[in-house]
Amino acid sequence: MREIITIEIGQAGIQLGNAIWEQYSAEHSINDAGKRMNTVKNDGFNVFFEEMQSGQFYKNKKLKVDLEPNVIDEVASGPSAALFNPAFLLSGKEDAANNFARGHYTIGRQMIDKVSDSLRKLMDNCDNAMGFMIAHSVGGGTGSGFGSLLLGQLAVNYRKKQKIGFEIYPSPTLSTCVVEPYNALLATHWLLDHTELSLVLDNEAIYGLCQNKLRIKKPDVGNLNRLISKVISSMTSPFRFNGELNVDLNELQTNLVPFPRLHFMVTGMSPIFPKMDMRNAPNDVQKITDDCFKPSYWLVQYTEFDPSEDKYMAISLNYRGDVTSKEAGATVGWLKSNQKLYLVEWCPTGFKIGLNELAPACLEADDIGTFCKNAVMIGNNTGISRLFTKRIIQKFDYMYSQQAFVHWYVREGLEEAEFIEAREDLGFLEKDYLDVLLEQPTDDYFSDNTDESGEY
Repeated sequence: MREIITIEIGQAGIQLGNAIWEQYSAEHSINDAGKRMNTVKNDGFNVFFEEMQSGQFYKNKKLKVDLEPNVIDEVASGPSAALFNPAFLLSGKEDAANNFARGHYTIGRQMIDKVSDSLRKLMDNCDNAMGFMIAHSVGGGTGSGFGSLLLGQLAVNYRKKQKIGFEIYPSPTLSTCVVEPYNALLATHWLLDHTELSLVLDNEAIYGLCQNKLRIKKPDVGNLNRLISKVISSMTSPFRFNGELNVDLNELQTNLVPFPRLHFMVTGMSPIFPKMDMRNAPNDVQKITDDCFKPSYWLVQYTEFDPSEDKYMAISLNYRGDVTSKEAGATVGWLKSNQKLYLVEWCPTGFKIGLNELAPACLEADDIGTFCKNAVMIGNNTGISRLFTKRIIQKFDYMYSQQAFVHWYVREGLEEAEFIEAREDLGFLEKDYLDVLLEQPTDDYFSDNTDESGEY
């Protein structure tokens, strides 16, 4: 069995992680006391859980880290405390104060050795670790600053292990702190080189899904996180359950990332219907797949999305429930022939399909209904470059042109040149996405690598 270690950083990452573990526990029939209620067929619970005391109790293979103690204390004294090993609930004494530099250079540096030692112990307990999943926000201080610092350590110590990030990015109009553009710019600069796959999440888009699809007038963080947990559960189901078409962590990266820097993904899920309105929920594979590719079902908000201009480089479609490979293949053909989406010209195949017969578990606290089949789309779309431009680069340029708030970062050990370097790096990223669209398929490779006789 190959395992995955989950790392949750900062308040946003830990709260999201709590919702994810509730979902995992329900799907593997593990209660809050860490006891297994029954055995699920073809169950690979060891991917995320560790068996204790000859099968009597189970603990999560995860690390929770925050620079201040409040959120960690809530977990340690919460109803699911038995699922967490106290040795891997790590907290400091001061928070990062929404400052990337405090999380990365000063307060964060004091904790990094302790966190690295805990990670080493977690890895020693694994037989064959596939890699890491990291949940954090890039707008706050701990999630961006300490998250980047830890990713740098992982890149050095576990260079060959896959690293998948669940990154909560600043929303278009909803802001939690003034200096979000600075933190997000500096964090993204690190993510470009230190994660293999990043799922971009946006609280405002998920807030809209809760209001418009689930009819919750005033969603809270719990509503948002439970919706995200359904997506992550479906994404990880091929690792945890046997299915007709399965993928592992390496396959996911291989099929979604054509170029190392272009690894930021958009995610969509369908159906999204409230529990009280299940009669109107779609049950057709074609319909739920089509919905996945509509921006109104995405967990990140695009600006002026145009299917013909914003093309996909690669797509992973994960089906759960009563879906056959024949239905999935026919649906992909229908999407292409009806121009529901466009692939870049140099990648005419573009699709990776996963099938799993077990539908997601429905929790008592869930707002979303239970379905006999659902689909989750993870797409590498060129239009995501506008997210970096509109939400980070433009806002950064406005503030940095006045040198606003820069002194707080410099006082914590950040060199001002790092701002310039990160800004240039995101500018190059924007150009990389544009180049992908301009590239045309050619036969130059064959002509350049053959001699006059036509042989290599």
